[in-house]
Amino acid sequence: MELREVIGRRRSIRFLRPYKPVERVKIQKMLEAARLASFWGNVQALHAVVIERATAPADVVAALPTGTAIGGFQFRMAPVVIVWYLDWAKLAVQGQRLHELVDAGALGINPEKSHAYLDQTLIPFFQAAAEAIKQNGLTELDCGQGIAQATLVAFEEGLGTCLIGCPSDRKLRRALRLPDTAKVLVLQTVGYPAEDPEAGGQRPRLPFGERFALNRYGEPFPRDEQVVAELTDAGMLRPSAPLPYRREELRWLQEQYGLSDIFGDEVPEILNEMMGGPSSEGG
Repeated sequence: MELREVIGRRRSIRFLRPYKPVERVKIQKMLEAARLASFWGNVQALHAVVIERATAPADVVAALPTGTAIGGFQFRMAPVVIVWYLDWAKLAVQGQRLHELVDAGALGINPEKSHAYLDQTLIPFFQAAAEAIKQNGLTELDCGQGIAQATLVAFEEGLGTCLIGCPSDRKLRRALRLPDTAKVLVLQTVGYPAEDPEAGGQRPRLPFGERFALNRYGEPFPRDEQVVAELTDAGMLRPSAPLPYRREELRWLQEQYGLSDIFGDEVPEILNEMMGGPSSEGG
């Protein structure tokens, strides 16, 4: 399957088969893809803990957020949950990563001069700017590149995934024994889809011209309809949601998983958890 078709057909899959385990080799492929993703300064601050429901300690499974149908329901049913986190400690050893780039022939022309420049100029600059770097979002952005690559691999392997925020992560951090330098970015449920992989069709998106500009803000990037037709034929652009069968599919999924008619009212404690109340701390 070509990459453009993978991009076009990938959807957030919220309904997974709890009874079907995910092969570890497929999870490894996701992690391998994340590991190889580009990262500024070769920092490689993206890390993950894979929670495999069938083998994880009870306290780890219990530490997953309660949530609503957008989160908690998935956490309880997903065979695998990947906790993606950023480790700020990697910034402290960034100099070593830069020296590795010189040795690999990826940075500088003359190795001896390049190593000296790093030690005398560039590394001290990055060290002095460490706090500003933490605020500019570039590190999180590059972590996102790795997560995106892992997600594409998951789809290619026939899996469904969904990225879910974790507003209050203290209980989970304790259960996973994450270092103090870790910042939890997102939780990713992984499993085999219980719903059609199309997940009802392409979710609503703002018009192309509202999001992308050419040369200046407010001047839309011109959208070539021939390109649109080409991407549609290639499977990257898909029919808009809802597909004709979607309501029937949702009713069937509701019956199978015991869901409420109303999105978001599955667990009344969700607001308390999101605000970091007692339930997020385990009482």
